[in-house]
Amino acid sequence: MKTENIYTSVACNRTPACLDWGNNGLVVYGACCGICLLNVEFQQSAKIVRTFVKHEKPVNCVKWIRRLNGEKVTNFVSGGSDGLAIMWDISDEITCNPIILKGHSNAVYLIDGIYKEKEIFIATASSDSTVRLWSIVSENADCFQILNLGKGICLGLVVSILPKYNKAILAKASDDNSISIWVETDIPEKSNFQKLHNLKGHDDWVRGLDFVITNENDLLLCSSSQDTFIRLWKISPRTDDEECSNKKKGNNEIEIEENLFSVSDNSYKNITVAISVESVLQGHEGWVYGVQWYKNSEGIIKLLSASMDKTLIIWEFDADIGVWTERFRLGEVGGNSLGFFGGKFSSDGKSIIGHSFQGGLHIWKQSEINESVWEPRITVSGHFQEVRDLSWEPGGEFFFSVSADQTTRIHAPFKRTDGECSSTWHEVARPQIHGYDMQTIATIGRYKFASGGEEKIIRMFQATVDFIKNFRSICKISTDQEGDEILESLPKGASVPSLGLSNKAVYIAEETSEERPLKDEYPENYYASVSLKAPPQEEILMQNTLWPEIHKLYGHGFEIYALSSSKNSKWLASSCRATSAEHAHILLWDTESGKHVQKLMSHQLTVTQLCFSPNNEYLLSVSRDRSWTLFRNFSNNGETNFMLEAKSEKSNGIHTRIIWSCDWSHDSKLFATSSRDGKVVLWIKGETESQNSLKKWKALECLEIPGQSITAVCFAPHYFKDNENEYLIAIGFESGNIRIYKFFDTFEHIRTIPKEEAHHLTVKKLQFSPKCGKMLLASCGEDNFVRIIELKC
Repeated sequence: MKTENIYTSVACNRTPACLDWGNNGLVVYGACCGICLLNVEFQQSAKIVRTFVKHEKPVNCVKWIRRLNGEKVTNFVSGGSDGLAIMWDISDEITCNPIILKGHSNAVYLIDGIYKEKEIFIATASSDSTVRLWSIVSENADCFQILNLGKGICLGLVVSILPKYNKAILAKASDDNSISIWVETDIPEKSNFQKLHNLKGHDDWVRGLDFVITNENDLLLCSSSQDTFIRLWKISPRTDDEECSNKKKGNNEIEIEENLFSVSDNSYKNITVAISVESVLQGHEGWVYGVQWYKNSEGIIKLLSASMDKTLIIWEFDADIGVWTERFRLGEVGGNSLGFFGGKFSSDGKSIIGHSFQGGLHIWKQSEINESVWEPRITVSGHFQEVRDLSWEPGGEFFFSVSADQTTRIHAPFKRTDGECSSTWHEVARPQIHGYDMQTIATIGRYKFASGGEEKIIRMFQATVDFIKNFRSICKISTDQEGDEILESLPKGASVPSLGLSNKAVYIAEETSEERPLKDEYPENYYASVSLKAPPQEEILMQNTLWPEIHKLYGHGFEIYALSSSKNSKWLASSCRATSAEHAHILLWDTESGKHVQKLMSHQLTVTQLCFSPNNEYLLSVSRDRSWTLFRNFSNNGETNFMLEAKSEKSNGIHTRIIWSCDWSHDSKLFATSSRDGKVVLWIKGETESQNSLKKWKALECLEIPGQSITAVCFAPHYFKDNENEYLIAIGFESGNIRIYKFFDTFEHIRTIPKEEAHHLTVKKLQFSPKCGKMLLASCGEDNFVRIIELKC
């Protein structure tokens, strides 16, 4: 059996400098403890092509190691909260040859690197109040200098090569609002890098730095600050045979101060540079977090700045008037977003990528027809906190996921009409943006779902007219199992009122010439109807893809933990966090009316997962009390009646630790339970009834994997290779691995999906698509990832 990752949904870390754009459309960015390599030119959209896993704690920064000669970049460096910096080589497709730079005693949050002849020079800044300088030659890494900051911290870091001298130069921003310039020297008895000068001018913390070499062989240093200003500093090397003057004249005969600074060096009498303020740029209204230079083959220089005012600005030098001017302004409009953490140019300067506070990615590409137009491009999106649950809709066309980032998201395939043979999966809607961390979700039919978060309320939602039309357009669905009749009763869209948590329906009526009431001229919503033929951008997802809330279900005393709906969409079962039998009950709800219909008691502690059998005859529950319970459906004449059928106990339950997960086989003959003790047990109903609590149910087979906590289990929706009674089972681990087994008389291991292709933290949920045809396995985990893996038999 082969496996192929066909979809990975994950957003950037909410961290500055955690994204960088290299050659050939490849973007590298940090996602929790992993690093993703994103191809933004894949079929006119974007796709995650590879994941790198080595850090044990969140990745804080990533940077491609630049080559000033324009050669292809194949190495990048990353820094994490585990105190490690790692250099990767993507030219090695198997191992990536990671070189670990170990030395910091706390989180590495800033990093930069550059090629210098046959040597790679890397600088890393850590919250241990040090900046370490590294030299890598032939895979041998050496920390040759440590800059001690005392009680201070470094807020910006960039390295380059000083022209004429061919020496490495470093600029670092400190928490005293200043920028210090350090230059490499060759004096053996002293430190390799000596401090040249402190640049002062900003009134608040400097958050972004970048160097560029001008056509005159000078260095331009750009600095951006929380004072909303951008400053350009010109650093001009001076050699002995050059005439050095303390002042120079501008275009308008204004004398610009130019100060000379020197440090001693072994190969020269000294290294001398002239430093002056080239320009001060004002255009942003919020903190400016990131800046980047771009220089094309013709020597034209552009500057990109990213700000918390929700905009990215491209600056260009106007030679006619001799000043830097704002050329283009891109970004978001409206909504509740908090702006951009950073932005990067592509290698040809015709595309821009930015990442925002919510972890979203934004890509714009310059129009080939009109260069003054920048068009938004299709990109990847996803959760920026751990993903706790997912659920397919009954037809298998799309699925939902919920996360600790307080959102519910819908993922579906984008099918093209431009001749591309394959489709790519994307986030197509964000039906719930909440004020609490989300915990669990259950689909109720095709266009309805219920979700529970870290509150005592279960909320039910129904789709909107706009979502259904856009979903059909994006996925190229001409006929829908629900039909067009459903559109007549649904609202156009939904919005969240100010200071509210409940999505309200929005009905947009036809415009009339009658004068509207004053209150209707200023509606309390941000919803705008949109017609989509491709996956929406981040700002549309945040504002215009919400679903209205139709029911609130009250009854639990603590935070909602698990939900499950029956396959006929008639019942919804729920549980909450519990430390006693009083709160460990299961509540059954009628999905049409939203009314509570039954209370089921059995467990002593939190019910961790619930699952209805495919034939709607049984409800299975597993708990932290190390037991499972089976309730049987005796409902008739419209009255709900589930009664206790069987229950495991310490003497017969096999599991000795928390049971995390459970699932039914597609024929309702078997169910599986998985536990922290590393066991997966299959249970079947026998012919004779025992005298213990299991009644007719008995353990059919037990798979034990010592030392592994098994956190997720699921059955495939049909027999394996159509062989009767041969089941396919997926198992997820706390380590992040996923294993595929088949079962006939015993478990047979088929394939292990490693961390790089599965998850690098705990797998929270596994579920196969119910759609016939391709065998798609969806998974989610604590590493922020949502993945779809295609299993090819």
